[in-house]
Amino acid sequence: MQEILCRKRDALFILPYVAIVQEKVRDLSAFGIECNFLVEEYAGSKGRFPPFKHRKKNSLYIATIEKAHSLVNSLIETERINSLGLVVVDELHMLGEGSRGAVLEMALSKILYTSKTTQIIGMSATLNNVSDLQHFLKAEHYTSNFRPIQLKEYVKIRDGIYEVDNKSEDGFTFARLLNYKYSSDMKKIDPDHLIALVTEIIPQHSCLLFCPTKKNCENVSKMLCKYLSKSFLSVKAKEKCALIAELKDIGNGVICPVLRGTVPYGLAYHHSGLTNDERKVIEQAYSEGILCLLTCTSTLAAGVNLPARRVILRSPYVARDFLKRNQYKQMIGRAGRAGIDTEGESILITQEQDKKLVADLISKPMECCYSSLIHSSEKGIKDLLLSLIGLKVAQTLDKIVEFMDGTLLGVQQQHHFNEKSFLEVMEQALQPLMEKGLIKGRMSRSSEGEEMCCQLEVTKLGHATYKASVDLDYCDTLNMDLKKSLEGLVLDNYLHLIYLVTPYDMVSHCTPDWMIYFRQFHQLDVIEQNVFAAVGVPESFLTKKASGQAVKKTVNGLVVKRFYMSLVLYSLFKEMNMWSVAQKFNLPRGFTQNLLSSTAAFSSSVLHFCEELEEFWAYRALFTDLTQKLSYCVKPELIPLMEVSGVREARARQLYNAGYRSLSYLANAIPDMLVKTIEHLSRRQAIQIVSSAKMLLNEKAEALLEAVEELVRLPTDIP
Repeated sequence: MQEILCRKRDALFILPYVAIVQEKVRDLSAFGIECNFLVEEYAGSKGRFPPFKHRKKNSLYIATIEKAHSLVNSLIETERINSLGLVVVDELHMLGEGSRGAVLEMALSKILYTSKTTQIIGMSATLNNVSDLQHFLKAEHYTSNFRPIQLKEYVKIRDGIYEVDNKSEDGFTFARLLNYKYSSDMKKIDPDHLIALVTEIIPQHSCLLFCPTKKNCENVSKMLCKYLSKSFLSVKAKEKCALIAELKDIGNGVICPVLRGTVPYGLAYHHSGLTNDERKVIEQAYSEGILCLLTCTSTLAAGVNLPARRVILRSPYVARDFLKRNQYKQMIGRAGRAGIDTEGESILITQEQDKKLVADLISKPMECCYSSLIHSSEKGIKDLLLSLIGLKVAQTLDKIVEFMDGTLLGVQQQHHFNEKSFLEVMEQALQPLMEKGLIKGRMSRSSEGEEMCCQLEVTKLGHATYKASVDLDYCDTLNMDLKKSLEGLVLDNYLHLIYLVTPYDMVSHCTPDWMIYFRQFHQLDVIEQNVFAAVGVPESFLTKKASGQAVKKTVNGLVVKRFYMSLVLYSLFKEMNMWSVAQKFNLPRGFTQNLLSSTAAFSSSVLHFCEELEEFWAYRALFTDLTQKLSYCVKPELIPLMEVSGVREARARQLYNAGYRSLSYLANAIPDMLVKTIEHLSRRQAIQIVSSAKMLLNEKAEALLEAVEELVRLPTDIP
């Protein structure tokens, strides 16, 4: 607020997940309306590069890590990076978490190198090697152990509860015995005493129960309901019925049988197998106290804000991996939130054999945060070098080394490189970029023969690759696929175009069911079947695979798998229900949802890729239309409502049917009237929807006014 309202400069808020970005956009839009600034969403396929240059209003950009990096690139390229007064990074420890950490490090390093006036604030509850990050960000360090609500940590071994006590010899001291009468049947089904632990809390208070796997979440929620008292059914029964009706509405009359059985008891599971709409409705019901317990996976710990009176960790493992200290702290940190609870507690269930490991877990310091630029065969370094050269931030080896010295990797050189010099590492990273035809330049040694001099520039392909944020592993494949398809692009339907924007990196997550593949081919019309041949999946191949025969003719495996996913997307594109498509292809509905979201984002990247290469001019209009359609996969009349942050298909349909058929109508709606006319809508949700619609309308109006002013403005060189 201070940066935007007092210093009159833009601010960027970087968050780890799309769901949190959307939550913050909804929460902060009301402030923007009242205080006359813009709140702009940069997540998924949303966000304009470069952003509109507003002369009368400042902007708060709320972005995922990847979108924030693209935004920073566009501001550097247009020489507007100094318009960014403040950058706030939530969950700063994600710098050390693989490819996403590398992207975050790139964005922050570029801001530090190109702007002397932008302030960076990083926040984290789980950092250890703070001095490295201080050095990297040239930062002051503030830390506090203050917690408004005290958190008590416990460990459960057999039927004993032990309080975490760092002063004791083994890290915890005996607190109490569990007091709950179990039948012999219950002891077999619930050896961890989960029923005893949750019934001490629910239904009066909220509880989160973290499970090692998605399947375990569902099984545990079913098991708990089997033994819960029938009195649970009468608690907020009317609201639970409305929740079940809303979940049915989302699934076009279909509801997950597990949820149908658990919701009446006030329980639900929460993991990536849910669709976005289901997850949002379940989170809302939990926040409002309709649901008192969620069985969830570790991903919820870093997701949306869902606090609890008690947090239970069913196991010190996530899948087969033992918990990291950072993960443990993230999970138990959900217990006891100010303004919601007066106290909070966590209970970690462990077996006798893991007692020593758990003692280390609760007492050892946080894991150190190390640069991810060398993650996956130094992919991060290569990505960074390509964009540095393309943006003309650093085009010679000495400038590149100077820039890299200021990265977190540069600060931690000795940890990562024992024998190689930084210069050698950069030279090696540049080589594959040259081999792929992404950069070009001449190399020569200085007259003293010591220092390597190199003037580098990006090729057209390199420029398109970094501008579109296309993965270096697939940029040449994408280029070839687009070129090949120009020779025989099938435009009688959208299937061929959808194939071209199906993400390459999703292929490894999906194995085709050959009988379903074969069946899908024969359910399409003749023109749609032509696309199979156009991309390289012959009917004879599918026939043999479906019948279990050996295939002698070589067919590209990547193409075959990718086209199978294209058929899934094509079914969604034709406005089929997410549940129906998932069932049709025998896929988890959460995976199907994720595939659609990833494809919309990749389609946006492919569009930007084509905009930078003249030979692909024909694709531009086609991919502009396709990206918008993939982003929403709804009837065209619902798209303006779906653009409002947080409005999903089911809600958009409700609003449209109630007469709110345009963004303008929705922005001028009265929240109390919305609550009366729209089923399952709380007053808080109504206020957020109206504020978000007003903000989006303001953004569109501002953009049009800026365009008009630009048209009528006289050039400064005319006397």
